[in-house]
Amino acid sequence: MAASSSRLRSARPRSISENLNKLFALFESKDRVLITIDADPDAMASAIALKRLLWHKVQSVTVAHFNEIVRFDNATMVRLLKIPLVKLQKVDSKDFSKTLLVDGQPHHHEAFGHFNYDAVIDHHPITMTVDAPFVDIRPNYGATATMMTEYLRSAKIRPSKSLATALLYAIRVDTHNFELQALEEDVKAFRYLFPLANMNLLRKIEMSDMRVKDLKYFQQALESKRIIKGKIFSHLDQVHSADILVLVADFFMRCHEVGWTIVSGVYNKHLVVVIRNDGFRKNAGTWAIKAFGKLGSAGGHRAMARAEIPLTNLNNHLTKAEESNLGRFVVRQLKKSVES
Repeated sequence: MAASSSRLRSARPRSISENLNKLFALFESKDRVLITIDADPDAMASAIALKRLLWHKVQSVTVAHFNEIVRFDNATMVRLLKIPLVKLQKVDSKDFSKTLLVDGQPHHHEAFGHFNYDAVIDHHPITMTVDAPFVDIRPNYGATATMMTEYLRSAKIRPSKSLATALLYAIRVDTHNFELQALEEDVKAFRYLFPLANMNLLRKIEMSDMRVKDLKYFQQALESKRIIKGKIFSHLDQVHSADILVLVADFFMRCHEVGWTIVSGVYNKHLVVVIRNDGFRKNAGTWAIKAFGKLGSAGGHRAMARAEIPLTNLNNHLTKAEESNLGRFVVRQLKKSVES
């Protein structure tokens, strides 16, 4: 990892303008560009900002996501801001001459592993070497949207009201309203975007969280919770969306006696584990990688992390008790990672 980080730092130009010129140098007017994302506010906002940067520089830009957009704030964001997206499963990579990845890295999900990327722009921690002609990864930034705002400003492009709203919302979400890691650059981007955004649309997006029927998952979480040394563990079995695990984990973090919440469930034949903490204790991202990294994808930041493990990868790792209750497996793995 140290070698990877050093390599990336030495490869990055010294200024935003130099970096922007290096990015633009990748493209020709005849290029058909594909941007792949794991659709969440930061990824979507960053992708449409990148699409705006490439306007008039390439023949076409398509933004494709592999995940289902089921969280209501995300779906509302797409609908109200008219974000043009297609499903990644419905595109043919042969139709594109350039492929880009924003707000993610190739090893973050198996869906990204099928592509040879020309550019990777992200703010998540570096856990594996990223090989691409253009790589800009800044783990100290609170949001990829901040990076894209800097690119827009360097290109002297004033974002439209809808793009400014998307970028502003993305920065608020990924920094948890600046309660998590954030730089002065995140604050500067927020202040620049604020007067350009539509605050009425922003409030509507933020208020769209869940349906009444989703309350049943909170009941299940409360009934299944285990509290171990200031940590709440809860397993929800099958869920209609992995995002409900995030809502439950954030809900449990409201308890003042709790420093960690670990909420797991099964979605799309994957065991998904969402980890939250107060940011003062052990690094959640490192803990997730240590506990689950060898079984699937895992990673995150100091205060929040996530792991997604194909159920088929667990066949030889579960005890009989864990086969009927995967929550016990989650607890065991996390305990092992602390003790080792």
